[in-house]
Amino acid sequence: MNEWKFAWRIMGILVLVFLFIPILFIVIYSFNSGRLLVSWGGFSFDPYIQLGQNDNILRSVWTSVRVALLTALLATVLGSLAGIVLARIGGRGKRLLLIMLALVLVTPEIVNAVALLPWFVFLGVDLHMPFFNNGVARMVIGHSLFSTAVVAFVVQARVGSLNASLDESAADLYATPVRRFMQITVPLMMPAVLSGALLAFTMSLDNVVISSFVSVQGSTPWPVVVFGSLKQGLTPEMAAMSVIMFLALMLTLLLAVLVLRRSASSKEIAGMLAGGSQK
Repeated sequence: MNEWKFAWRIMGILVLVFLFIPILFIVIYSFNSGRLLVSWGGFSFDPYIQLGQNDNILRSVWTSVRVALLTALLATVLGSLAGIVLARIGGRGKRLLLIMLALVLVTPEIVNAVALLPWFVFLGVDLHMPFFNNGVARMVIGHSLFSTAVVAFVVQARVGSLNASLDESAADLYATPVRRFMQITVPLMMPAVLSGALLAFTMSLDNVVISSFVSVQGSTPWPVVVFGSLKQGLTPEMAAMSVIMFLALMLTLLLAVLVLRRSASSKEIAGMLAGGSQK
C-alpha cells in the first residue's frame, strides 16, 4: 500500500512539472538580455525596464484588459440570468436552452470568428451603426459568446443546489418574490457569479482567434500582438509582460478564492470553479 501511495505521489509531481515547467522557462527567459527571446544573452533586468518604454506592448495590454473586464461584466450578467432560468424552469424550455448553450460551447472559435466578421461589417457599414465598427465593442461581443455559456452552467449548478426551504420559509413570512430573490438567492449565488466572472475574464484575456478576426486598427489586443510577432521573433520584453500578466492573474485568483471562502467550503469552491454541482 505504501509503495502505491509513493508511486501516485511521484506521478502527481510529474504531472505538475509537465504543467508548470513552460511557465518556469518563460520566467527565466524574461530576464534575458539578448535581442530575441530564444537567444540567451545573459541575466538582466533590462526587459522589465524597457517594457515601460514600449508603447505598443502597453497599449495592447491595456486593450486586452479593457476588453476582458467588459466581457466579464456582460457575460456575468447574461450568464447569471440564464443560469437562474436553467435552475428554475423545466420541460421543453429548459431542454432547448441547454441545447443552445451546449451548442455555443462546442462550436469551434474559428467558426464563430468567420461568422462574426461579416455580421459586424453588415451592421457597421451597410446599416450605418458606428458601434459595430469599434474594435473593443466587437471583441467584447465575440468573447462574450462562449463566456456567457460557461457562466450560465456555473451559476445553474449553484442555484440548483440551493435549499428550496429557505425561499419557502421567506414566502411564509410574506416576503415578496423580489425581496426573496435579492436577500436570499443573490447572496447565495454570488460565489458562483464571482467564479464565473473570473473565468470569463481569463478566457477573454488570452483569446486569439476571434480577436484576430474582429479587431480593428488602433484596438489590437495583446494576444494578437504576440501572435503577429512570431514572424519577426519574440522579444524578452514580451516574456516580461507575460510574467507580469501571469502574476496579476494569480493575484486575482487568490483574491477570488479568499472571497469565496467567506461563503463556501473548499469543496464547494473547487466545484464552482470547475462548473460542477455543489450538492
